[in-house]
Amino acid sequence: MSRLTDQRYLRDEQYRDATNLHARIALHERCSTNPTGWMSWMFDQFALPPQAAVLEVGCGPGNLWRDNLGRIPPGWAITLTDFSPGMLEQARQNLAASGRPFAFEVADVQALPFPDNSFDAMIAMFMLQHVPDRTRAFGEIRRVLRPGGTLYAATFGRGHLRELHELLNRFVPGESLLVPPPADSFLLETGAAELSPWFNAVSLHGYDDALHVTEAEPLLAYVRSSPRFAGDDMAGLAHFVEAEIATHGAIRISKENGLFVASNPGIND
Repeated sequence: MSRLTDQRYLRDEQYRDATNLHARIALHERCSTNPTGWMSWMFDQFALPPQAAVLEVGCGPGNLWRDNLGRIPPGWAITLTDFSPGMLEQARQNLAASGRPFAFEVADVQALPFPDNSFDAMIAMFMLQHVPDRTRAFGEIRRVLRPGGTLYAATFGRGHLRELHELLNRFVPGESLLVPPPADSFLLETGAAELSPWFNAVSLHGYDDALHVTEAEPLLAYVRSSPRFAGDDMAGLAHFVEAEIATHGAIRISKENGLFVASNPGIND
């Protein structure tokens, strides 16, 4: 089983807490070229009424809500779930001083503990690629969404961070320190086909961005934190990355991120 979908590894090691995720987010926050950050852009895509019940699955440390606190309509009732108790506790701590009544629950998107037709919107941000049985997950999402409710599902494309993969492959020729996602992963190229049998009016919204890396450490921290990292010569890699930056002035890495928006047809079998 790939580490990308190994639930025990993801829950007990990779996402035991927010440490690894924070390392990856830090690279994007420090080096992204789009002046509108991802969390702000993501919030911009929500088209919901002033009164709405919202569920985020795989919420991580709750950064989407922490970064957009001042923009949340007072009539939104927001429930945050994650299958990692440690990650959910981090979200609870991050939002404790928000003054908003967020609800928190440990939950697996493959078996959601909510009644049918509970939510007007569901958010799945860069997490569906980790779900072993997405058919079950889509069934559960559609079940708890109200008729006409909306799913917002973010993911990345096959070319995401392509230059980083190429850089690491030059460091260790013939080996992949960052193993690409499996062919059947939930990606920008495959997401519409997966969602269409379950949801109506599936559309894809692209986020134009890249990384301009001028210092080695945030890039190295990203590599160390990845569930797909399969190398251990970090000292050698540090020298290699520093030499690349010294030679070229910066390392430019393309990004392929986007958001699927889909509506629930209101037929829960």
